[in-house]
Amino acid sequence: MERLNSELYLQNCYIMKENERLRRKAQLLNQENQALLSELKQKLSKSSKSSNDSNGGDDTTIPDLNLCSSSSTNPTKTSKP
Repeated sequence: MERLNSELYLQNCYIMKENERLRRKAQLLNQENQALLSELKQKLSKSSKSSNDSNGGDDTTIPDLNLCSSSSTNPTKTSKP
């Protein structure tokens, strides 16, 4: 029984370590995504301003891509045994 407990404990430690690694990777990808989204909004804003000057001021809306985001910006921490 103790041997099984030890094996399960080691598996749990491995899973928690991998989970933390994936969480950090997801946070970095989310930051990169936010930066790219901001850059895209700036470019669209600049291009719509220049086209609005020539088109008589038509408004162009930028969709909020964060509504579909599945990654969490504030992940919960797991407690270690």
